[in-house]
Amino acid sequence: MNWSDFYLICFLVGFGLSALSFLAGSVHLHVPNLHIHHGIHLGHAHVGHAHVGHAGSGKLGRVGRTSISFFNFGTMAAFLAWFGGTGYILVHFYAVWFLLALGISMVSGIGAASVVFWFLAKVLLGREAPLDPADYEMVGVLGKLSISIRPGGTGEIIYSQGGTRRVAGARSEDGAAIPKGAEVMVTRYEKGIAYVRPWQDAMGELELGR
Repeated sequence: MNWSDFYLICFLVGFGLSALSFLAGSVHLHVPNLHIHHGIHLGHAHVGHAHVGHAGSGKLGRVGRTSISFFNFGTMAAFLAWFGGTGYILVHFYAVWFLLALGISMVSGIGAASVVFWFLAKVLLGREAPLDPADYEMVGVLGKLSISIRPGGTGEIIYSQGGTRRVAGARSEDGAAIPKGAEVMVTRYEKGIAYVRPWQDAMGELELGR
């Protein structure tokens, strides 16, 4: 095997890995001793919602900003492709001295890998924001009934959370009827059902508890 063949193999391997990365999308590929995770799963920035207190703790833990190593699947594929392609052109078509060709190819590969790393770290991961469990905590959320709650029955609550308007089934905490349009506060949330109390009652209890 000569230098031209070596560079050509590096190029083909790098190009193949890049193509595989593109086609895989966000699929997780598991190879022995190597975990290829193409595609960055970003957290979404959420705007906190107004709420009164929290009963209990949320089930979601805080997720910090994701970090990424310079030596990852994308940068390795880019390095091999540009290293091999540049070396092959210099050696095969221009007969450049092998040490000079090797140096230029290394610089070319590192440059391509740096561009890929910058794109991943600044453009993709740069948009990521930590997730706050308070953004998903239902207890204390304020909303309005779009469907009245009959004694012991189920109605529907409309509320805003994470900057999004949402709907959930609702039941009265004490089993009493609550009319449509009433402003309510969620006291607990179980199996997709929000247990609510009228806002005035909840505020009255808070005032008495002071």
